[in-house]
Amino acid sequence: MESKGLYIIDADQGYNMLEAVAEAKRCLNCKNPTCIGGCPIENDIPEFIKEISKGNFGEAREILARKTNLPAICGRVCPHDLQCEGHCILAKAGKEINIGKLERFVADFDHTMGLINEKIPRKTRGKVAVIGSGPAGLTIAGDLAKIGFNVVVYEALPEPGGILLYGIPDFRLQKDVVRREIRKIESYGVTFMTNMVAGVDFTVDTLFQSGFDAAFIGTGTNVSNNLDIPGKSLKGVELSSYFLRTSMLANEGKLNSSDVIVKEGSKVIVIGGGNVAMDAARTAVRIGAKEVSVVYRRSEEDMPATRAEYEDALREGVQFRFNSNPIEYLGRGDEVCAIKVMTEEGEEILEGDVMLVAIGSKPAKRIVSTTEGIDVDEKGYVVTREKPYGMTTLKGVFAGGDVVHQPATVVKAMKEAKKVAEGIAAYVDAKKLLDL
Repeated sequence: MESKGLYIIDADQGYNMLEAVAEAKRCLNCKNPTCIGGCPIENDIPEFIKEISKGNFGEAREILARKTNLPAICGRVCPHDLQCEGHCILAKAGKEINIGKLERFVADFDHTMGLINEKIPRKTRGKVAVIGSGPAGLTIAGDLAKIGFNVVVYEALPEPGGILLYGIPDFRLQKDVVRREIRKIESYGVTFMTNMVAGVDFTVDTLFQSGFDAAFIGTGTNVSNNLDIPGKSLKGVELSSYFLRTSMLANEGKLNSSDVIVKEGSKVIVIGGGNVAMDAARTAVRIGAKEVSVVYRRSEEDMPATRAEYEDALREGVQFRFNSNPIEYLGRGDEVCAIKVMTEEGEEILEGDVMLVAIGSKPAKRIVSTTEGIDVDEKGYVVTREKPYGMTTLKGVFAGGDVVHQPATVVKAMKEAKKVAEGIAAYVDAKKLLDL
């Protein structure tokens, strides 16, 4: 463990060289590798593991680089138990290969040793703007830069990284790992423009006017849903996404810890059952909350959080109240002191001085409202088409990741983004050909 800022960060060092080679040697190198089918981006898992077993770490990195621009991140935060490792043939005996830790090892080795990067072609194929620097935006940027596109990424916040930097707690994904993956993508020739708010500092129209051939919207679902019940304006009620962002900034010394709503000794109730709720609860525990409870309106079986996240929260002392539907915040003066919930037995009052709301999110409307011709569905998600993949109803404008689909995992956003990158490349190539 290492101390840093507001709370303690788990200092898991991952595999060393001997451990990685030993783990890789356990792989059966199956004739029909089911692990590949379990990976949303279809990493060539047996091949990169085989190279590790032979000590060819550079070759293992090359194999991973064919499909992913974020191996150090995926190796840490992907739900491997549901994906590659869960599909490993050895999983039936509870002896699955630790694929995530091996991917992380290769990425970390690459960073430590400064291995030579792949040759990047000159940027002569076209110019693409990427709006948003979360998993989808970074994947698009890296994929297109590696095949000869000049890519500029526009990010509203002071640093690129999106949810990877501001939404996933340090104890799950340390921020220096995110920053180094971004530097890697920058080394491909990608330009990052920060503090650039779409609809304020630029619009899709001004991007095209300045010479871009295509634009990608990858802004995610950055507007969190609030719980519309009586008492929602009481002090002490806050969105979990905002709490996670402020606690991250305080942990890095960029914000005063007094500005973080959870204090040592707080009694915290988190409302929701997804991974954001688990992250908020576990962060509150690390800050020193006296008691942390998760209130979820459905059963444990219906909870959208991954099993691993739920079990980690349980181990850390988080309590769970299932089948409890919040109906009212209760206050003492202008400060929240409890929440009333409806259970199968009737109404119940749960005491707490901090209420963190984590009941989902939706896309912001800033880009769509400042650009004519981009259709959205009834929930505000951007409508796209199959050919060219990912193009919106406005010619030359593409979208992907959570702004198109319901919020998903990092690697699922990457999977869609890779297909959209192919769509953008095909569109720009055709556009250039027709312009000749």
